[in-house]
Amino acid sequence: MATPTGEIRPTPDGRDLVITRSLALPIGEVWGRLTDPDLTAGWYGTWQGEAGSGNSIRVQMRFEEGEPWTTMLIEDCTAPIHLALSSTDQIGVWRLEVSLQATDAGTDVQLIHHLTSEYQLAEIPQIGPGWEYYVDMFVASCTHTEHPDFADYYPALSDYYQQRA
Repeated sequence: MATPTGEIRPTPDGRDLVITRSLALPIGEVWGRLTDPDLTAGWYGTWQGEAGSGNSIRVQMRFEEGEPWTTMLIEDCTAPIHLALSSTDQIGVWRLEVSLQATDAGTDVQLIHHLTSEYQLAEIPQIGPGWEYYVDMFVASCTHTEHPDFADYYPALSDYYQQRA
């Protein structure tokens, strides 16, 4: 079983799910893993389109059933420190941010999922384990280590997130 680390923080619009990891890698290398479509394929999925704030891209979610494609708006892309994305589906708007900070030891990575809809707030016990899995997939991709098994995250981490919801 994976170890849950996410925090749920109240915000004026709902709550934020915040997951942080530290990597012993330079920020430029971590940024490349986060944004290069050939490298994102190894932990989330590839994407098509033109990078840059205000642009829309199509992202293939490679590790989801059916490997669906979704359209995402790049709300902010400030290399190599900040990426904000949003997507809209039948359930509502999904807003995500990833911030990188260079440290003496390498790079801190922080993923924030802004949980602003009633659906997302109710689904924290499912959403939290999913993001823990994807963040650890990102770490494995950056460090060239074995990918984690989703079964170690869901439903195993659901109680942790239910208690924080």
